Parts: sequence; C-alpha cells; structure tokens
Amino acid sequence: MFYVYVLESTQFNKRYIGLSSTPNKRLAEHNQGKTKSTKAFRPWELVYQEVFQDRATARQREKYFKSGAGREYLNKILNDND
Repeated sequence: MFYVYVLESTQFNKRYIGLSSTPNKRLAEHNQGKTKSTKAFRPWELVYQEVFQDRATARQREKYFKSGAGREYLNKILNDND
C-alpha cells in the first residue's frame, strides 16, 4: 500500500504533499526535522491522505495534488471540512 498524504503546518500557512508507504512514520520524520524542505515550518499535522495499491498510481495522484487543479481540489475539500 502507498499513501499520498497532505500535511499542514500548525504555525505557518504552509502545506506539504508527499508519498509514502508508512505515512505515520513519515509524519514523525517531518516533525523531527529530518526533511530539509519542511524543517523550518514544524510542527506538521496530517490533514488528508489517500491509499493506493501501487506506487505508480500514487505518484500520479501526488503529481495531480501538486498541480494548480489539484491544489484547488485540496483547498475545496479541506476548507469544506473546517
């Protein structure tokens, strides 16, 4: 199983989209500062994830979320849940 996950910084207006087979472990790594691109915006919280059977499909979804249309989609679903 592969997961596409969305993290939000609890102190900054930042969002991070990633791919992992172990999203909870990956979240811990982000919060421990082991990822250069997210280190400065800690702490992070998991706000959304989707599960996929294979890495290739998960990677396509991750790329979509990083596109303009994908960001709009995430904004809509995450703001509707507030």
